[in-house]
Amino acid sequence: MIVQTAYQTDHGGGTPLHDTDLLTRASWVDAAYACIQIQRGKATGNIRALRCRVCLQHYLVRVGRSVERHCGKVVFLGLLLLSLCCVGLKTATLDTKIEDLWVEDGGRLSRELKYVVSHLGEGSGTTNELVLQLPKVSGTNVLTVQSLLLHLEALKTATRVVVDLFGISWTFRHICNTASLPSFGENDFFNSILHNLEACLIITPLDCFWEGSKLLGPDSDVTIPFVGHKVKWTNLNPKEILQQIGASFSSLDIEEVLDRAGISSAYQEKPCLNPHDPECPTTAPNYLSKKIPDVAAVVNGGCSGFATKFMHWEEDLILGGIKKSRSGTITRAEALLSMVQLMGELDLYEFYKDDYSVRGIGWNQNSSRQILEAWQRSFTQEVEKTVLTQNSTQDYSVYSFSLTNLVDILEQFSQPSILRVVIGYVFMLIYACLTLMKLNDTVQSHAAVGVAGVLLTALSVAAGLGICSVVGVKFNASTTKIIPFLAMGLGVNDVFVIAHTYSQLSQSGIELREQTGECLKRTGVTILLTSFGNSSAFAVAAIIPIPAMRAFCLQCAIVTLFHMASILLVYPAIMSLDLKRQREQRIDLFCCFKRVTLTGDVNVPLPDICSSQPALGSRNHLADGRQGRVVHHTVTFTEPDGSHPATSLAAANSTRFASRSIDMSSPSHSTTSSSQCLASAESDSCCQCMTLCCQRVVRWSLSRFARNVYGPCLQQTPVKVVVICLFLICLVAGIVGTVRIRDGLDLTDIVPRFTKEHKFLEGQSKYFGFYNFFAVTQDNFDYASAKNQELMHSYHKAFQRVDKIIKSESGILPDFWLQSFKLWLLEIQKAFDQDVADRRIVQNGSFANSSSSGRLGYKLIVQTGKYDDPVDRKRVADGRLVDSKGIIFPPAFYIYLTAWTSNDPMGYAMSQAIFRPKPREWIFDDSDLKIQIPRSQPLQYAQLAFYLHDLGDTQSITATIKEIRNICDTFSDKGLPNFPSGIIFTYWEQYINLRFFLMLALISVLAAEFIVITIVLVNPWAAVIVVVVMAMVVVELFGFMGLFSIKLNAIPAVILIVTVGVSLQFIIYITMGFLTSTGSRNRRMVLALEHFFAPIFHGAVSTLVGIVMLCESEFHFIFKYFFVVLSAMVIVGMGNGLVLIPVVLSVIGPNAEVIPANDADQLPPPSPKPPSRPRADGERRPRCPMGKRGLQRMQPVDPMSTITEESSQYSSAISVDIVPEVVIKTSKRGRSPTVTFTTASSSVSGIEMQDDKDICSSESHCCSCSRMRSHSHPVTESTMLPSNQQVTRIVATTRVKVEVHTPGPGVVSYLPEYKSKKRKRQDPVNASGITSQSSSSSEL
Repeated sequence: MIVQTAYQTDHGGGTPLHDTDLLTRASWVDAAYACIQIQRGKATGNIRALRCRVCLQHYLVRVGRSVERHCGKVVFLGLLLLSLCCVGLKTATLDTKIEDLWVEDGGRLSRELKYVVSHLGEGSGTTNELVLQLPKVSGTNVLTVQSLLLHLEALKTATRVVVDLFGISWTFRHICNTASLPSFGENDFFNSILHNLEACLIITPLDCFWEGSKLLGPDSDVTIPFVGHKVKWTNLNPKEILQQIGASFSSLDIEEVLDRAGISSAYQEKPCLNPHDPECPTTAPNYLSKKIPDVAAVVNGGCSGFATKFMHWEEDLILGGIKKSRSGTITRAEALLSMVQLMGELDLYEFYKDDYSVRGIGWNQNSSRQILEAWQRSFTQEVEKTVLTQNSTQDYSVYSFSLTNLVDILEQFSQPSILRVVIGYVFMLIYACLTLMKLNDTVQSHAAVGVAGVLLTALSVAAGLGICSVVGVKFNASTTKIIPFLAMGLGVNDVFVIAHTYSQLSQSGIELREQTGECLKRTGVTILLTSFGNSSAFAVAAIIPIPAMRAFCLQCAIVTLFHMASILLVYPAIMSLDLKRQREQRIDLFCCFKRVTLTGDVNVPLPDICSSQPALGSRNHLADGRQGRVVHHTVTFTEPDGSHPATSLAAANSTRFASRSIDMSSPSHSTTSSSQCLASAESDSCCQCMTLCCQRVVRWSLSRFARNVYGPCLQQTPVKVVVICLFLICLVAGIVGTVRIRDGLDLTDIVPRFTKEHKFLEGQSKYFGFYNFFAVTQDNFDYASAKNQELMHSYHKAFQRVDKIIKSESGILPDFWLQSFKLWLLEIQKAFDQDVADRRIVQNGSFANSSSSGRLGYKLIVQTGKYDDPVDRKRVADGRLVDSKGIIFPPAFYIYLTAWTSNDPMGYAMSQAIFRPKPREWIFDDSDLKIQIPRSQPLQYAQLAFYLHDLGDTQSITATIKEIRNICDTFSDKGLPNFPSGIIFTYWEQYINLRFFLMLALISVLAAEFIVITIVLVNPWAAVIVVVVMAMVVVELFGFMGLFSIKLNAIPAVILIVTVGVSLQFIIYITMGFLTSTGSRNRRMVLALEHFFAPIFHGAVSTLVGIVMLCESEFHFIFKYFFVVLSAMVIVGMGNGLVLIPVVLSVIGPNAEVIPANDADQLPPPSPKPPSRPRADGERRPRCPMGKRGLQRMQPVDPMSTITEESSQYSSAISVDIVPEVVIKTSKRGRSPTVTFTTASSSVSGIEMQDDKDICSSESHCCSCSRMRSHSHPVTESTMLPSNQQVTRIVATTRVKVEVHTPGPGVVSYLPEYKSKKRKRQDPVNASGITSQSSSSSEL
């Protein structure tokens, strides 16, 4: 009953009875009719799927009719709501931080980063400004004096950069990371001198030479009492100065303090690169000889700064492309690298927060960030200027790079290219306009509908992204670079499908008012399927914990839903407005103008059933000969001024007609045009002929090609074998490429080529591959216990196995903080023991002749670490700061830590330990008689610093990450909570689990698609085929990336997820066309291609046209990873959708949803409905009363449209075909016009009655056993009429198909009978069971 109700309520002017799609594609056109045929035994099929389709189509028709009635309101409100949603784009935030994009949300790395930030704060640490020098000719040695002098000039220029911000001039010394010199307690004199001599930390190969001191400053000379000259690092010799001032300050053992730091003669005993320099010290080895130093020999083994104990730079850190002799000495190198260290934004803020100079500027961490970023940008610019001015004749190139440069590049890369997006959309608009335009019929053209569809899709994309911004989903590079083109690609496919169906309906006999609902009924189910499938798939894929991929999937899901709402609600309203334009005969794209009909031949569009070639699946082919006509004459009269024409039939016995024979054997109409030229062939102009030819080329190039050429070609068995073998080869190649694909994303890929940043990154990756990282130890660990101190030493020693960590020449790792701490205590212990042995220190105290280190050792030795008894002088006799096993005295561990960090600041700073909580400050002072030393709080954060090199590719980086992770995990199991931290883990650790998360996402997406397809189609086998082919598309695209050296990273991973949704667009339409067609598998394949080949092809081409602008990007990464991969995705998806899936369906495809009885190719045609009164404009459709009594009884049918066969014993049918042909010619000829009377003749001849036992049987109640063919020959007679009359010549031929059906016994007519409870009687006509109705409809 529900199905019958849906069929009756949805057919108030809907599908015409002569529509062949209703018979060959019943479930696509009208699932209710298909259900009725199955219920009446005339067909079999998937009744569950059909019932689901009936429900969906019923509501889609209602939506379409409602939209048609209020189309203007719907368009206005729809555009208004979408525009309001677009306002949300103002709140969009672009996220470019690596840790916020590619670190697993809630994962191990995320927890580790949060732990670091919680203890150190955001922006802590230091930043390195890099200066790289490379030869212009590869292989050239850079270990020359000329090369190093150029390197010196570049660094000198960089360190002289000044930035004016907040009214303050910020120099290099204001923001650099300095090497803290020892403090001398309350002696402000020496403390001020050392403060002026504090040097910025620069790691450079120039430290092997005296010229390295020129980089340390200070900016102005420092005056030291009792020294005869002003000093700078270029002439500073600490030993010599101590000898000069030692007599006056003998109470301070300054020399001992400096010796612990390795500060002796500084740079005064190092060779000069230019011995002729006036400032070259006399103590330089080559000062007297003036010989050029052997640079390779000097830099062999690395270089040291002014504090040799803490500032030793290994050769792998400062030299690249090293070549060594057999003895292991350096002979040549191809690159030089220097690192200028700056404070982090947090350290810079804390350093100046109490300074009086920044009190009036609102000093905060954001201010320090701005200063650092501005200085770094100026740094790279000044280095570039210096190189351009001094390197015109040099053989070397110098490049600079900073973290700000990388951030700027990432932000520039992530910014949406609005111009490219707009140009791409314009290309889509042009393509859609040209595809849907009809040059020969400007009224029936649909270019405006295509343009509106593209613009609506663009607006829905913007609206969806606006809502994403409002709900807090952040944008990233994948959002700005992929979604605009992806969403357009997915949306334009739906636009072309619905526009293609709309164009077909405009040529049918469906009333204009009903075309919107009918179009939505046919295409809405598939659009719902693809939209819900894709949105569900993207939503399921959002389970991936990587924030960038999760945000992308959520944005795609929301945008897909917005597009679905727009295409199902707003777009039908736009089509309804276009229908009004057609009714008013207005020109497409220029709706302000109406089509002007000139005097002469008139073109009147007719349905395609008039064509000489029937549509595929039609059994009614027209005969070549027609006989017998009934002649009618018409005369048109007008007023004297030529207005108000009126046409009437002439008298039947009129003799004022002359006949003319016309050869009707040749076709006169185009089978592919939506409009027919109704003038005779003799009167066609050249322009009209050219227009008709162009129309045939445009329309036949795809639709007829698919029906007559491509589809039959795929039906051939050899072709199927070749196609299957070809795609199996592609699948194997995809699997091979998947195995070969490499993970990673080089920084050189995201930097524009031929820029200084690209050249720097390329050289740095080739020669150095330098990175640093920290091994962080956490809380819940007793650092003071003897067992854990041994565990810490074992932990540090374990990193010895990592090959990529830079080590000394002997293969030993640099000391970490616990070793430096222990060595400092051992030195104190040694001085203390010496003073005790010399009796300068006793149990009760020390004498004045004891050393400062001995006195400090006394205060440390007597510490017990007990709160109730903190000092024990008895420990002077046998107490040890460090025992024989190298274990620091555990009870006083944190007391000793306070003394070390405060009195050996250089050792603590160079260890890069960064303790949290910060140790308490206690400066040793001889004048302080207090013995007790404050205890620091237990450590919750400490770190070990390491330097990595030779990490030039992702494979080596990920291998190193795994090796380091294994060490950390091993010691975590032993009770030492720890983890590694550094940029290589933040940026590259994603690749370790990227394939796992990608596979998880793909499986989730495919599973979601399978569930949605199965639920909507109620056909698991069809869902399996679709999902398998989609998986093949993913594998083929994956393999394509591997074969073409496209690395797997986050962007291709996202595109692979997107591929599932894009391929669904190509595959599901063909599958739907296959399922909804009738006949054999081969025939259903051809029908599916005939209907969907054109929209799928146009959708793919429009997507390619839209992304073509990406190939012009200055970023090679965009071309390689976006344009190439997206183009491959579209091409591979289209190939599988238009080539593979039709062949697969024709071989192992599921059964049709509707299978006619006796395996016929189409369903029996329905009986026609009685003619209905046409509704006036604005008149609403009357509702069909629904209730227990069902629908009201239908009114009696016009007897002229009913033919009743007198005998019911024959199971046969009569078919009459009359071809419609109308030619109207109007002319006026002065005062004596000639009126041409045209006869429209028709006759019925050649009627055969036969029993077709092969077709008609007891189970088949509808067959076409005979055909009636007729010809029409006009008879024309001319006569002279008054001048106020307009003459019209009309030639009309009409084809009416009349079938008489005889139902078998026991079969109930599919038209329902409604009985009254009070009056039960049967219509005598219906009781005979032999009544059939036929109707003829033609639009002129």
